[in-house]
Amino acid sequence: MNQPAENQPGQGTVSLAQSSPTVGTFRERDGALEWSGRQETLRIEPWGPDAVRVRARLGGPVLDGLPGALLETAPPTPYTIKTEDGRGVLTVGGLTVEVDAEGLIRFLRTDDGSEVLAEERAHFWWPGPRLYTAVGNGHHRLEQRFAAYDGERLYGLGQHQHGRLDQKGLVLDLVQRNAEVGIPVLTSSRGYTLLWNNPAIGRVELAGNGTRWVADSARQIDYWITAGDPADGQRRYSAVTGRTPMLPEWAAGFWQCKLRYRTQDELLAVAREYKRRGLPISAIVCDFFHWTHLGDWKFDLSEWPDPAAMVRELEELGIKLVVSVWPSVSPLSENHQVMEQRGYFIGTQYGPMAHADWPDKEVASTVQVAFYDATNPEAREFVWSRIRDNYLVPYGITAFWLDACEPELKPGFQENLRYWAGPGLEVGNLYPAENSRTFHEGLRAEGEEVVTLNRSAWAGSQRYGAALWSGDIGTDFPTLRRQIAAGLNTALSGIPWWNTDIGGFHGGDPDDPAYREVLVRWFQFGALSPLMRLHGFRDPGMPLGPDMTGGPNEVWSYGEEAGAVLEKYLRLRERLKPYVLEVMREAHEEGLPPMRPLFLEFPDDGAAWSVDDAYLFGRDLLVAPVLEAGARDRTAYLPAGSRWTDAWTGETYEGGAAVTVDAPLDRIPLFLRDGARLPVAE
Repeated sequence: MNQPAENQPGQGTVSLAQSSPTVGTFRERDGALEWSGRQETLRIEPWGPDAVRVRARLGGPVLDGLPGALLETAPPTPYTIKTEDGRGVLTVGGLTVEVDAEGLIRFLRTDDGSEVLAEERAHFWWPGPRLYTAVGNGHHRLEQRFAAYDGERLYGLGQHQHGRLDQKGLVLDLVQRNAEVGIPVLTSSRGYTLLWNNPAIGRVELAGNGTRWVADSARQIDYWITAGDPADGQRRYSAVTGRTPMLPEWAAGFWQCKLRYRTQDELLAVAREYKRRGLPISAIVCDFFHWTHLGDWKFDLSEWPDPAAMVRELEELGIKLVVSVWPSVSPLSENHQVMEQRGYFIGTQYGPMAHADWPDKEVASTVQVAFYDATNPEAREFVWSRIRDNYLVPYGITAFWLDACEPELKPGFQENLRYWAGPGLEVGNLYPAENSRTFHEGLRAEGEEVVTLNRSAWAGSQRYGAALWSGDIGTDFPTLRRQIAAGLNTALSGIPWWNTDIGGFHGGDPDDPAYREVLVRWFQFGALSPLMRLHGFRDPGMPLGPDMTGGPNEVWSYGEEAGAVLEKYLRLRERLKPYVLEVMREAHEEGLPPMRPLFLEFPDDGAAWSVDDAYLFGRDLLVAPVLEAGARDRTAYLPAGSRWTDAWTGETYEGGAAVTVDAPLDRIPLFLRDGARLPVAE
């Protein structure tokens, strides 16, 4: 890329370096600033306080009604538009947008005119900052280029397992995969938050010589940007994409889970044992293969003979039942034929409507399953009708685990898919949000609270009551370490309800002392996560199939020493539930995430922007998990501008420096901010 945007020719001029410069025309239309030139239309309109929405299309006016994350209407906000001296200027509060005669955009701070972000040409001749490469039928491979800036740090962009908090220098696929969740929301240290409002498959390149957003096939460029510090960015972003509901009280407690409880008796025995031991527990999960066939969405009564009695007993014990629901449908399912005939499956461009192979009951081998099309309103209504009639109405079950909702294609070729909302390449990332919408709309219609546990998400999933977990990950300390950055970037992507499989997913021997240490440290982290859920496929495992289960995964499964520590943190979580719910109310009312990078609360502390191994839980509690085997102390940075108290010892420290504290196996370092009082120590 060429010279930085600050050094571009002055506004209102045309670059003579171009062999055939474009001089466009400006107009104010329906409260927006529009520029047109060379068959391209650029539309910039106010979209909430200190924010604008930018759309650009080749070959006609911009299109309304395309799939995206923004709510249908923007919050009203004062603005001004001027078109003079060969340029257009739109001002919305603290953000000013300038467009020059050639259609290049600069985003400025209104108060001092300094540059926040600017488009940048790929080359002085061709192409410009926006490139449209035709792929047929009015769709283009779209590229949007912005300048790079020395020292800029970039955060958000969903959940990834690369372990980086600051993602400057990375290339990230915009696609949904197990444990890799593409949410195109970016927060910059330069004071802006940007949503790439496009569910197309693509990528974002955060290079040293520029930032480039790419959609492999779509009809127009569409993004939203706001100026302000990261906390203001979260408030503004959640206002235009939808705030999360208020978390129900039960969901703030401890969730017990494993792969998998195979029968009603097995699950109830675990629930009873928790109560016999006097241990806090709020939820227990009934995992996959509890069904008759995949896509029947109902209990197999040979293994779960009396679900009504099971739910009733769990309610008496104060435990919520969470049931696994997959979006895939076996050809053996009673629903497959009618769904296929009505067009409720994701279609394919080439070949049959089969998207993956999967085991099912009553067959010796795998079968070819299809995924229902969650972008189709009628398909959503049909699936919800089955969930309602088979879980909610007869048994009162209202909490669901939405597994494999990327969707889990084999192979993952979105190019071959045809959704109700559009071609796979154009809308593929939308699926997990629309899948959670199925349950949100259905439960709300029944007057119920909404919590779903999802393996994938997209921008706006939070408004449907979707919690995200970090997928099927490893079971060692390096994997645990990577979850801190994954959770913080998820938080900055607008998803406040987040958790991991405590202990990781793939394996882990409950009798291995080394793994017990991993589990203990992970459990401590889980107790201070937005949601606390123990899960995993423990050794010895079994081959994938309807009869499979893994090793034991309850708090008493790890020996007396580890078990005592786990019980300690179960009780800590229970004591902190009022604080957890207070923090969750901030997420609901303001859009601030429970799990916060230090710079969200301390944006003026330069050192806070690089801390990727600790976080704030709400405003008042700094959490520094132990992330290495054998570690019995921990060094943590305490942000400047506050005074910090060790929650275990009462020792106080001035912020702005790193401190080293003891961290025996039964202690996760915790620090209270400015005299805050929380019941950490018993």
